[in-house]
Amino acid sequence: MECGRFFTSLALAFAMVGGAMAQQTPAPSPPPVPPAKEYDQQFLVAGSWFHGVHGLAFNKDDQLFAGSVIGQTIYRVQIDSGEVDRFIGEPIGMADDIAFAEDGTMAWTAFLLGKVYIRRPNGKTIEVANGMGGPNSLAFGKDGRLFVSEVFLGDALYEIDLKNVDKPDFKPFPRTELRRIAEKMGGLNGFEIHKDDGFLYGPLWFKGQIVKINLETGGIEVIADGFKIPAAANIDPQNRDNVYVVDTGTGNIWSVSLTSKAKKLVASMKPGLDNLAFDSRGRLFVTSMTDNGVYLVDKQTGAHRTIVEGKLAIPADLAVVSEGGKDTIHVADVFSYRTVDGQTGAVHDVIRVHGETHAYPLGISVGPRHVLLISWFSNTVEKVDRKTGKLVASFGEFAAPVDALETADGTIYVAELASSNLVKVSADGKQRSTIAKDLRGPVAMARGKDDLIYLTEIAAGAVAEINVATGARRVVADGLAGPEGIAVGPDGRLFVAEVGQKRVVAIDPATGAKTVIASNLDIGLPPYPGGPPGLVPTGVTVGAGGTVYVSSDIRNALYRLTPPAP
Repeated sequence: MECGRFFTSLALAFAMVGGAMAQQTPAPSPPPVPPAKEYDQQFLVAGSWFHGVHGLAFNKDDQLFAGSVIGQTIYRVQIDSGEVDRFIGEPIGMADDIAFAEDGTMAWTAFLLGKVYIRRPNGKTIEVANGMGGPNSLAFGKDGRLFVSEVFLGDALYEIDLKNVDKPDFKPFPRTELRRIAEKMGGLNGFEIHKDDGFLYGPLWFKGQIVKINLETGGIEVIADGFKIPAAANIDPQNRDNVYVVDTGTGNIWSVSLTSKAKKLVASMKPGLDNLAFDSRGRLFVTSMTDNGVYLVDKQTGAHRTIVEGKLAIPADLAVVSEGGKDTIHVADVFSYRTVDGQTGAVHDVIRVHGETHAYPLGISVGPRHVLLISWFSNTVEKVDRKTGKLVASFGEFAAPVDALETADGTIYVAELASSNLVKVSADGKQRSTIAKDLRGPVAMARGKDDLIYLTEIAAGAVAEINVATGARRVVADGLAGPEGIAVGPDGRLFVAEVGQKRVVAIDPATGAKTVIASNLDIGLPPYPGGPPGLVPTGVTVGAGGTVYVSSDIRNALYRLTPPAP
């Protein structure tokens, strides 16, 4: 899974959360207010399983298992009915890849934890390796040996010796004690070991190649090249001379002859494919992280049948454009940038990650000319033309940016998690200056009147107001449990996702008085050890008519909250 390389800033970013606290003007004590009637809740976009789906494998009984890194879960998928159930939960279930040995042992990589696990047929789970730099893909050899690659946070191939892992005194291998077979290969992603010749066959993500690797010497031979972003390769069990390849950058599926090295296009789907697996009958299944999908692909015709799929993958931050009484919600969907019709819930792709960009959007805002996509994964702020929907600029070298706002003259204000700063950036991205320091775990921003910006600070449980002209700031409201998404409503109130309480509150910016407008919401995806307190920010936006839209990162859904009748 490609998202791994964007976690290079992770440790720095979240070591800063809860660090130095700014001296700010305290919030005034709000007057007591009677409970208000809550908004009507409904799902504008229905939810789905997974949170991006990656690893895929069949066991010897033809049961299909799929892994989700952000979802931190391994799922079991019924390929006939499309039913899904959780098999291994968070946090250790964050499988970027899954493999089964001949004896039924299951292995997977816990990418963000830097660990590798196995599960014996009797249900015993064993951590066999840790301290790895992005363990990504793995496979068993025909003799039961386990091989694991590091991708994005590392670039190497290792063997994990499983001979003694069942002993009571066994301790997981640190990376330094693993046998390193090869390194600096170019991103060895989803691979398989041939049952006949014992060689490893897999893709080099950054080189666009399919290679053959000698597991004893580390020697590498190129089998095929010319791919955009090859993500995974598996041997066809019905014809072991063919290796099938998914290209996440194009959505194409190829077969490559191991003898002639000839390439054949098998099927064309949408960008965002991530993995593939064959069942015992030789049927081909692929995953799409962008669509939360698992599909059965006909190897002869290229047609595909949906097993399970979602409208949204992992909806995070939101923004809205209201025109002619119609709301269009803009969604940072982690694996894509999408829009949603506020009346019908119809979802439209604007940009799919890997097809047109390599940055995973978690923050989003709509400015006068551009939509800004913000990603602390990749340390980037990207500008998308509002009229054409095309990516026009990408600014990097930020310190884990979490949100950004564009003004009328093209100036961009960026909140950085790792530096705890609010940074002013020129329209061309070349000039930068710090407007405010010591932000206390910033998550999201919203434009107020004139030079005011409102910002949620999750480490402080507060909403701050910052004057970008003077740098002055004050605490608007505190005592919040996990404030994340924020928006300014047409009446001037601030609408904040209080994730720790599973609700949305409306806040009077003058007094700090809070009113609960929606409660018992499925928001707040659980973090993993060492990760951010808000793994995926819950987005909030408000239409011109006062309708509030909220992303559900737990359900992969979108709420529409309608104000009660007066």
